[in-house]
Amino acid sequence: MHYHNYEDLLENNQEWAAEKLEQDPTYFEKLSQGQKPPFLFIGCSDSRMPLNNFTKTEPGELFIHRNVANQVSLTDMNLLSVLEYAVEALNVQHVVVCGHYFCGGVAAAYKGNATGVVESWVNPIREIYLQNRVEIDAIEKEEDRVNKLAELNVIAQVRNICNTSVMHRAFKTGSYPKLHGWVLDIRNGKIKELELPTDEWRELGIIP
Repeated sequence: MHYHNYEDLLENNQEWAAEKLEQDPTYFEKLSQGQKPPFLFIGCSDSRMPLNNFTKTEPGELFIHRNVANQVSLTDMNLLSVLEYAVEALNVQHVVVCGHYFCGGVAAAYKGNATGVVESWVNPIREIYLQNRVEIDAIEKEEDRVNKLAELNVIAQVRNICNTSVMHRAFKTGSYPKLHGWVLDIRNGKIKELELPTDEWRELGIIP
């Protein structure tokens, strides 16, 4: 893999801006007039997860929040602000939690070897592992066990979104975004859409 140095980034930016203007002289003028993205993406901070690349989307199409192992914590003011703004001001139509296979945060939670702040941050994933230990431990290869945990983590975080005050308000109005759980397989660049247990969630009153 070719890594850029610091100066490359600034040069690349100049080239990119010039290319955009060549294609459309009003590109930045339009971009500066505001945003109306239909999607909120909650993804992992991993450097291999540039969501715009994987979905071939342009600036202005995705509203994005990223953190280690794509967590939706009900006490995270940063995430809650992003969610509230996306749902109530931008009126996004879709909220996607996107995890990925071979996630370092998920692997650390599975092995129980995270330390410091990261240990506290990934502790909810450790709990997901312990709750589903029988199912996960029955999988033969360790990397497949970690990847299964990555999927269960995404589903748990979508469920957490349903439990936010933001979504509770949206559910009451009857106008709310569709929720999706994705896992990116970085071995082939493809997105896997996970099946969410919506019937079960309805029965529990988590979603309307």
